[in-house]
Amino acid sequence: MVESNITSQIALTFNEYPFLKELGLAETNFGCYRKGEWVGHGDEVLAVNPHNNKAIARIKLASPKDYEDCIKAMEAEKIRWAKTPGPVRGEIVRQIGEAFRQKKEALGMLVSLEMGKIKSEGLGEVQEYIDICDMATGLSRTIEGKVLPSERPGHFMMEQWNPLGLVGCITAFNFPVAVSGWNAAIAFICGDLMIWKPALTTCLCAIATQIIVGEVLQKFGFNSIQTLCAGDGPNVGALLVKDPRLQLISFTGSTQVGRHVSSEVAKRFGRTILELGGNNAAVIMPDADLELALKACVFAAVGTAGQRCTTLRRIIIHESIHDKFVEAMVSAYKTIKRGDPLHPDTLLGPLHTKDAQKQFKEGIEAIKKQGGKVLVGGNIVEGQGNYVEPTIISINHDAECVKHELFAPVVYVIKFKTLEEGIQYNNEVPQGLSSTLFTKDMQNYFNWVGPAGSDCGIVNCNIGTSGAEIGGAFGGEKETGGGRESGSDSWKQYMRRSTCTVNYTNYLALAQGVQFKL
Repeated sequence: MVESNITSQIALTFNEYPFLKELGLAETNFGCYRKGEWVGHGDEVLAVNPHNNKAIARIKLASPKDYEDCIKAMEAEKIRWAKTPGPVRGEIVRQIGEAFRQKKEALGMLVSLEMGKIKSEGLGEVQEYIDICDMATGLSRTIEGKVLPSERPGHFMMEQWNPLGLVGCITAFNFPVAVSGWNAAIAFICGDLMIWKPALTTCLCAIATQIIVGEVLQKFGFNSIQTLCAGDGPNVGALLVKDPRLQLISFTGSTQVGRHVSSEVAKRFGRTILELGGNNAAVIMPDADLELALKACVFAAVGTAGQRCTTLRRIIIHESIHDKFVEAMVSAYKTIKRGDPLHPDTLLGPLHTKDAQKQFKEGIEAIKKQGGKVLVGGNIVEGQGNYVEPTIISINHDAECVKHELFAPVVYVIKFKTLEEGIQYNNEVPQGLSSTLFTKDMQNYFNWVGPAGSDCGIVNCNIGTSGAEIGGAFGGEKETGGGRESGSDSWKQYMRRSTCTVNYTNYLALAQGVQFKL
């Protein structure tokens, strides 16, 4: 993303990618959608291809006034949407999923073009949106409240779930389509309306996604159930975070910004779903299937150029197999094909920005100063794009740098002696998103998932740390934020619960046997 007063003078590559027009995009696009209309009264920025840092298209961002218009438009449709039967809302979500099926190829290629992940991962991200729509459609008919026994004769107790109302969603660059879908599909079937602030560097993905969602909603007479407000943090993001009309803020991003978001929303007693840092580990036992572990670890560490929140950052390897496994990892890394993410044979695309490339270089130098030994990689790739070499580093488990994420394809290899020690190393970092154990031993597995095992929100076995399915609740503990999105009972965060008691007798009975006679 480039912001400038002279963006109109910069040559665009838009016409080199025919799929952009298929998605309804143009050389100049508006970044705000509400009331069925597109506007943009803020700054003009450029969407940039991280493969070569050439400009793709222009986006006119939203202004604070545009934000306020979004909120008012949502409020105008709030009651009608809340009163729409849940299964009807589910049918609308089903049709949204079908619309994404029709645009999967084009939208997946846009994700690769603007974000930088390889083509199969771009297509997979759109599939996530489709999958969550499928799941939410079924959920729209099964949201339940409990019927509870009352201690008082002639009384009936139940739980009733109702929509929160307006919710806000702030997404990061690394999943510019799917994360909005995790929130939108569940929010919609719960009866909520959502305003979405995407990452500035993936505005085209957000606009294309909004076009698909908006067209389906308009068929049912709704123009502002989901609004888009693409703008910077100070002018737009801060408005979402501080707005008491938004009952819930779902935020995906860094731990540092997440702390601020949590604090500001808590001041107004709002809810948050926080998806922050990962720092994920794999523990490999001596009885593990090493070929399986190798394939899983390479993808988890290198996929999306190390820019997933679930990317594998630490491989904790039993000392008896450490050298053999590391040797195999190094050999595998030397075969990884790097290049244009739209090419079907590419396995490693670019980092998202030039700044990320700079952080990689500075991070490697800091790691070396703390005793890290680069076994393979460790260099930026000179040229137009934001490429770096996938990197493996041998280091002590307690080095300070190990506690912090370097958002790039950098993985540490660490020795351990016992399962208890491996679990200790897994748990000793401040983050707690994803973890995995490679073993064939049932005792190891149940210790791993038990109370003295991994302290993460995602605790796998014999698969990698990344690539979670939408059916389970996604999120982590500690500095990862504690939020849960997507499957399981994550829907409860998007609704308010009432305990309802009905007296169907002609006399008043007080709870706990209290007597109050008049």
